[in-house]
Amino acid sequence: MGTMNLPLVVGVDGSDSSLRAVDWAAAEAALHTLPLRLIYAARWERYEEGLASYPGCPSGAVVAEHIVASCVERARRVSPAVRISGEVLSDGPVSALLQEGHGAFALVTGSRGWSELAETLLGSVSLAVAARAVCPVIVVRGPEQDRHGAGRPVVVGVGHLGQDAAAVRFAYHEARARGVELHAVRAWRRPAHARTDQPLLEAAHLLYEEQAATVLDEVLGQVPCDDGQPVCRREVVEGPAHRVLLAASAAAGLLVVGALRPPGDFGLQLGRVSHAVLHHADCPVAVVPRRV
Repeated sequence: MGTMNLPLVVGVDGSDSSLRAVDWAAAEAALHTLPLRLIYAARWERYEEGLASYPGCPSGAVVAEHIVASCVERARRVSPAVRISGEVLSDGPVSALLQEGHGAFALVTGSRGWSELAETLLGSVSLAVAARAVCPVIVVRGPEQDRHGAGRPVVVGVGHLGQDAAAVRFAYHEARARGVELHAVRAWRRPAHARTDQPLLEAAHLLYEEQAATVLDEVLGQVPCDDGQPVCRREVVEGPAHRVLLAASAAAGLLVVGALRPPGDFGLQLGRVSHAVLHHADCPVAVVPRRV
């Protein structure tokens, strides 16, 4: 089955953050003509065993069904033409989402948003899913206008040759679907001792910049072009990669980064750059895995 026939899966829990993820996912599903699947996952029976039943107090299962039904209705109001389904799963949210990822176009989660402080950092469920899923994971974060990203470019961070081709392809198709510019960025750094006022070191400075541009061109060469024209704006920027991408996220509708997935389960598999943008980006972030 092709990826464009797979559903877009969004995890819901009734929080403000997950409701924002539902809105974003419904619009994304309409953009790509994808079915949308909403799941609520929790082991509520673990907490209800041995507890007395109180009249008028709904069980965890009833609450979960209500949350899913409400989210399905919300998504239908956003995108009436999208085929939408919802399901309650008796499983932990991380394991349920990771399992769903094997048959999903992408997974969508909220960041978390019960307070202003919580909104600035990423929740443990979203972080664990982004670090381990076999499909792209999109964490919906950022101010309201940046979450929807109308007219804003899709930014993709390019790290190492051969590692980020999947991320670039994903970003390219997202930009095409939105009708916006694809902005490919590669950061580079000179040695800490280098000074630009010395001719030899200035030459080395230019060499590092040229090497970064070469890697960027080679990775982008694996992406299809339209009538032989460049598919995106290319930029090499001096500085730490996480800071460069965070700065770019301020003007982006979506920020895309790659992640390696070694065989087996080795726990969290995210580098410093992915961690930083997932916690602090000013727009939704997509983590696109590549198996090694």
